[in-house]
Amino acid sequence: MAVLHFAASSQVGESIENPGMYWRNNVLGSLTLVEAAIAAGCLDFVFSSTCATYGDQDNVILDENSAQLPPNSYASSKRAIEEILRDFHQSHGLRHVIFRYFNVAGADPDGEVGEFHKPETHLIPMVLDVIDGKRPALTINGDDYGTADGTCVRDYVHVVDLAAAHLGALHALSDGVSGAINLGSGRGFSVLDVVKSVRRVTRCALPVVIEARRPGDPPHLVADIGRAGKILGWHPQQQRGALDDIVLSAWQWMQRHPNGYDVG
Repeated sequence: MAVLHFAASSQVGESIENPGMYWRNNVLGSLTLVEAAIAAGCLDFVFSSTCATYGDQDNVILDENSAQLPPNSYASSKRAIEEILRDFHQSHGLRHVIFRYFNVAGADPDGEVGEFHKPETHLIPMVLDVIDGKRPALTINGDDYGTADGTCVRDYVHVVDLAAAHLGALHALSDGVSGAINLGSGRGFSVLDVVKSVRRVTRCALPVVIEARRPGDPPHLVADIGRAGKILGWHPQQQRGALDDIVLSAWQWMQRHPNGYDVG
């Protein structure tokens, strides 16, 4: 028996404007869940944290021992939950795997499950919404960062690889493993790299508008994924780890589900 905890409020801008909501929902909700799991005798816990807890690390490749410098309330709330899990590990023997997700994207190969948020805040589906005519243009928040092309760099991991890591975590917990593990591809792509990939995959024009930076966005987040390989035997599949393949799977899902999960 195990708990896999995915739920959270997760919009960066909203967390800056309304930090109390993020501390109440994410931290207090998670504390309640942890205490309920322990009361039920369930001592295996997998938690979805975020690479955002690392903050701005000056273009370094981030491993699990990198300093955590959360730049907003969303990231701070996730770091606080990590600390809760460590405390309950000491007091009650709560075995836990903390997955620090980098940018999860793509869709399952059967086209049944894809990425859909209300409102949509993730880059790849936002770009594809432009191609699909649901947005007039892609707004890029900042092109003056200290990166190769001036736009933010992120590490994209395919959702199918992410799911495989969670299965691996359940086996690791049964072996007594606890601690934080990065989940990414180990490669960084800028916002403009994503734009180019979408243009290649869809063969469509993609209008872009440049606006000011968004508060709380680190310029560079790329994972060292060595610990996931060592502890879980996990590595992203080469084909799914390629940006074009991630974009293609997301595009195919959107074409099959033009209204997302809405019905009627």
